Amino acid sequence: MNAVMPTAATAAPRARSVSLLSGAFALFNSLRIVAYLPTLLAIQASGHADQHSLFTWLIFAGANSTMALWLHEQNGRRTNRAVVVNAFNALMCGAIAASIAWWRWVPPAFSFASIL
Repeated sequence: MNAVMPTAATAAPRARSVSLLSGAFALFNSLRIVAYLPTLLAIQASGHADQHSLFTWLIFAGANSTMALWLHEQNGRRTNRAVVVNAFNALMCGAIAASIAWWRWVPPAFSFASIL
């Protein structure tokens, strides 16, 4: 076998590349978490969820949940930034799905004040 051993000259650019890629991942996925807020607020403000697909948001929640779990397993059952970001994405997708379901199936006259 002709295995090429990394040298200090090749390791430094790779480490910089991985660091930049990790930072970009964190930045864009954090922005994605924030980007869920307008959808969630629009559903709450309008009280209408017919224009949003509950099925799609449940799939997104499932995809992000399973990705977080897969990353956790691949990382030796340790939590890292990628696991946390995917878990938060799943949480936000779940919140949107719950909001859609709430506005579709809970009677408008129902409120938390009425159950107290």
